[in-house]
Amino acid sequence: MRKRFCPRHGKDYPCSCGMGNLYRFVEPVVLLLLKMKGRSYGYDLAADLEGHALTDTTIEKGVLYRTLRRLEMNGNVKSEWEAEGRGPARRIYRLTKQGEEHLDEWAAVLEHLSKSMSRFVRDARKPAAGKAKPAR
Repeated sequence: MRKRFCPRHGKDYPCSCGMGNLYRFVEPVVLLLLKMKGRSYGYDLAADLEGHALTDTTIEKGVLYRTLRRLEMNGNVKSEWEAEGRGPARRIYRLTKQGEEHLDEWAAVLEHLSKSMSRFVRDARKPAAGKAKPAR
């Protein structure tokens, strides 16, 4: 995995600085869905987003489309209009090579975060120093 230099965390730390909407974890889920699907419409991504969400926060469609626009501006996603078939033209999205690399970065960041969260939960559940474990 390519690691970015972060002035805050240094070059050897998988940090989430500048990784997008970390609060709702929308960006990595969109990247993963595009990797799994190959290409997809925003409407289809929105339908699958809740089933793959990393939080219990509801993800609004506006957040999805802003994330897709930002991913495209950064070269991680490519889109084009598809006007074939019935109904209005639809924008179809696909992951770029750079987007696959960005997904790998997200995987490293989330793996690190997962380990940190597991450690936090384990430490939070330990009895306080000098106290016995409460009865259940």
